[in-house]
Amino acid sequence: MTITRDTLLGAIDRIAAAMERDFDLLNSADAALGDGDLGVTMTRGMRAIVAMKDDLPEDIGMALLGCAQAFTKSSGSSYGTLMATGLMSAAKELRGQQEIESESIPGLIAGARDKMQARGKAELGGKTVLDSLDYVARTTDKADDKASAAAEAVDRALEDFRDKPATVGRARIFGEKSIGLDDPGMLAMQSVIRAAVDK
Repeated sequence: MTITRDTLLGAIDRIAAAMERDFDLLNSADAALGDGDLGVTMTRGMRAIVAMKDDLPEDIGMALLGCAQAFTKSSGSSYGTLMATGLMSAAKELRGQQEIESESIPGLIAGARDKMQARGKAELGGKTVLDSLDYVARTTDKADDKASAAAEAVDRALEDFRDKPATVGRARIFGEKSIGLDDPGMLAMQSVIRAAVDK
C-alpha cells in the first residue's frame, strides 16, 4: 500500500470523526486517572488539523509537520505535546517524499515512540501511550497486512495493561487503584490508530 497526501487527508477526516465520537469516553477515562480533559485535547487538536488540511502540501513530511504545528497551537496539554512530538518525528524522516510505502510504517512508529519517550521521560511498561506505540511498531514489523496488525496491536496493548498498575505520569499517584482501568492515553491511541487504518 502506498501512502500519499490523499491517504493522509482521508485518515485525518476519520480520526477527527473518531475524536468527536469518543469525546465523552476519553474525558471520563481521563477523569478517573488524570485531569479529565483528554477528549477536549484530542477533539480540539483534530479540529485544528481539519481546518487547515486542504492547505497541506504534497510533501508528506511537510504535511505532517503542518499537522503537528496545528495540534500544538490548539492545546498546551502534555498529551498534545507528545502527539505533536510523534508527528514531528515522522515529519523529519519523510521530508521531501510525496509517497511512502507501508513497509516504512513500523520504523516511523518506532521513531515516534522513541522521541515521545525522550520528551516525556517515561519508560516502556508504565501503562502509557508509549506501550501502545511499542506494540504497534513491533507487531507491524512482522506483518504483511500492516493495517490489520496495527489495529490488533492497540487492542492487545489495552488488554495486556488493563490489570497492571500505572507507574508513569499523573496516573501513577493512583497506584493500585489504576488496576482494572484503561489508561486514557492508550485509549486515545486505540481510537487514532483504528481510525487511521479504517478498522
